[in-house]
Amino acid sequence: MCFRQPRTCCSTTGRVKEGWLIIFRVFEETDNKETLRFQHSGSANRLVVMLRVLGIIQKLLEEGKHASKRDIYYTDVAIFRNVQAIDQAINDICIYFHCSRHSLNVVSVSKGLVMGCLSYDDDGRRIDCMKYSCTGISVPVHTHLVRYITSFAEYILLVEKETVFQRLANDGYCRKNRCIVLSGKGYPDIATRSFLRLLKEKLNLPVFALVDGDPYGLDILLTYKFGSLSMAYDAEVLVTPCIYWLGIHFSDCETFGVPKEFLLPLSRPDERKASAILQKAYVKHYVPLWSKQVEIMLQLGVKLEIEAVASVSLSFLAECYLPSKIQNGSYL
Repeated sequence: MCFRQPRTCCSTTGRVKEGWLIIFRVFEETDNKETLRFQHSGSANRLVVMLRVLGIIQKLLEEGKHASKRDIYYTDVAIFRNVQAIDQAINDICIYFHCSRHSLNVVSVSKGLVMGCLSYDDDGRRIDCMKYSCTGISVPVHTHLVRYITSFAEYILLVEKETVFQRLANDGYCRKNRCIVLSGKGYPDIATRSFLRLLKEKLNLPVFALVDGDPYGLDILLTYKFGSLSMAYDAEVLVTPCIYWLGIHFSDCETFGVPKEFLLPLSRPDERKASAILQKAYVKHYVPLWSKQVEIMLQLGVKLEIEAVASVSLSFLAECYLPSKIQNGSYL
């Protein structure tokens, strides 16, 4: 059995939709193939797992049901051994059959949070996110079941960290600003990425991202915007091409009086991650200003975290930094 391997982002087309530029990234196939043979124990085990998962998926599709990877794992612990093996099998199936995870009825347990000026039906249950503006509510797992989305928000704020999300909740940010706040709590899961894409499509609101001014913060932002290589076949429903990087930027130090001692030195992993980002041709081509920020990080050997800016004063992030950046158009 052979699998054609997807390559990194290599072709793009653009079109204007209701005043917004929508850019579609396409992960194309290469001539590289991975061959699995029963003669090799590693390949044989991988094929066995894949065939077992295929059988479970067939049953899910026939019965119109959904299951998480962990649900699948507990159907046959002896064969699967760990959840990572199932994840590999699902990726193999998506590549071999040119389909998405969503079409297989395999879902991920959501870890993302949302709050603000948003209401929607989730599998028949009406959700009013304003009622959860002090804590946030988990994003829906089955985004295809979300209906009747309504909002009077002016923008969507995408926040990298849960701690920052909770800080904004405590400061009543959504009660003072007409917005939707969403967080994937670090690297986003499938449900969070899919929900953001859905909100962008249905509401056509600008999306502003608040991430750390370090290589990993930018890598998380790139995951939302361009997708990931391992999930290339799901890019159509997972990526949100039109995202603005609101912060954190190095220029914020001077603009908002952040002490220079709050700048932290880059670690070796930070440097490796930054170099890896700069090696991605599509980053330099499509978001050159983002790429320039990474170059500055490497030149100065420092990074700037959200908490450093937030520590200027109590509620500074909610009452000064975010409103000022959005109103002045200080984003990349």
